[in-house]
Amino acid sequence: MRTASSRLLCAALVLALMIVLAGCGKTGRGQQQPLAGGPTARVAPVARQGAVSVVTRNTTRLGGADPATDAAAVARLVYPGLTAATRPRAVVLVDERRWSAALAASVLAAAPLRAPLLYSEGNTLPAVSREALEAMHPVGEPALGGAQVIRIGTSAGLPNGYLARSMPAGEPSVAAAALVQLLPAIAGGKAPHQVIVLAADAPRALEMPAAGLAAESGAPIVFVTSGRIPPATATALTALHRPSIYVVASATIGVRTLHDLSRFGPVTPIAGAGPPAGAESPVGNAISVARFTDGVFGWGIKEPGHGLVFANLSRPLDAPAAALLSATGDYGPLLLLEGAIGVPAALGTYLADIQPAYTTAPQFRPVRGVYNHGWLIGDESAISALTQAEIDPLLEISPRKPSSEEPSVSPVE
Repeated sequence: MRTASSRLLCAALVLALMIVLAGCGKTGRGQQQPLAGGPTARVAPVARQGAVSVVTRNTTRLGGADPATDAAAVARLVYPGLTAATRPRAVVLVDERRWSAALAASVLAAAPLRAPLLYSEGNTLPAVSREALEAMHPVGEPALGGAQVIRIGTSAGLPNGYLARSMPAGEPSVAAAALVQLLPAIAGGKAPHQVIVLAADAPRALEMPAAGLAAESGAPIVFVTSGRIPPATATALTALHRPSIYVVASATIGVRTLHDLSRFGPVTPIAGAGPPAGAESPVGNAISVARFTDGVFGWGIKEPGHGLVFANLSRPLDAPAAALLSATGDYGPLLLLEGAIGVPAALGTYLADIQPAYTTAPQFRPVRGVYNHGWLIGDESAISALTQAEIDPLLEISPRKPSSEEPSVSPVE
């Protein structure tokens, strides 16, 4: 039933095995240091080039000790580069010091480009990013003159023969507006009809879920501040001809700014149904984004049968790094953990709400059910092995007793 997810899991296991065999005895940027608690605590060593670390029944861990390794692991999972069909058209390379640019670039993971994202360190290309780029060997995007790499805010050197298109990444609204202008060229002249608005001065943990939402929907991210709409953002919104405007973490944007946004199109804040305090916390805000739907826009995940991406809110760069998982495979929204250890109560409640189940009546079998799968981003300093073990059963399909009102169904022959 979950064919795409199965293919991804198979690729993950193959890649993990290859890396373990090739990387034994190596140390490097992504090699995890032992955690307190003895040898059994160190369950997720990661090779230099980024890897699948630990796979449980319902979860897969990707990445390592830093965002560049996490981005490389996600990119190589989706694009192993072993066949023409598993090479991307282009790769996005962003300076890891440019948070807003990286977040806005998440939209390039959406169809039709579906570009993976890698990080540079200023104008230096880390070994883990270079190895991932060479392994994926992008074919080039015809709409961008055959560019294989879209560099944003960096002039990091590329392997010989690679074509690049460079874009600025200064003030957040300017960088985001430049990406809005780029999208029609990639999409054959079609401009997006929706846009995601964030406050550039909001806490990064509240902005993180917008990365996956942009990747899934193809709606670009633009920035305002709590008190004004910058000229670059106003120009970008005008060019989109009254798009539907969705505001993530709307409590961080002033009432006047929300009112001013309505001049450019209908405005819809993405807010939770619970108490405002819960919706405005990073964990509650991410759940609100996962639950939200407006027609064809939004995840609308209120039932089982989905992919889910988990990240530590203290590592915001993991959100753009993981955005490709929201646009391919089982299309998972980003959910947040408050630390390496423990599942927040609100997140546990949400996972229980959408946990798969099958009735114990004879005519039903779990193989005919739907399944959830979790992608965990980073090593055990981001999400501990214990937390992974706690998440796994929350995603497992479980039996339930049939209710007296449940209709009788004949077994399938």
